[in-house]
Amino acid sequence: MDQAQLLPGTLDLLILKAVSLGPLHGYGVLMRIGQITDSALLVEQGALYPALFRLVRQGLLKAKWGTSDNNRRAKFYELTAPGRKRLLEEVEGWNRLAVAIAAALAAQPVEI
Repeated sequence: MDQAQLLPGTLDLLILKAVSLGPLHGYGVLMRIGQITDSALLVEQGALYPALFRLVRQGLLKAKWGTSDNNRRAKFYELTAPGRKRLLEEVEGWNRLAVAIAAALAAQPVEI
């Protein structure tokens, strides 16, 4: 499948969704996004880590140190209650937008 470009403002939504499925370290977030999008979306590490920091600062994620599968120290991220609320709001907004865009793209010419 061809990879698609992330639209502005979608990275936070994808991170919140990925972490909502279970606590993850940074690289795990990248892998989860790839998994849930069937590798259609590629997130660069240079964009991911500032976004994770921002989401923690906003109180949407919490971070704690732990040990990764390969026995390395890693920071794990979990969704907070405000993060879960924001995720639901963002998903509803995206679903409304997707329906509106699909309707616009399905429009057919009409005779006047």
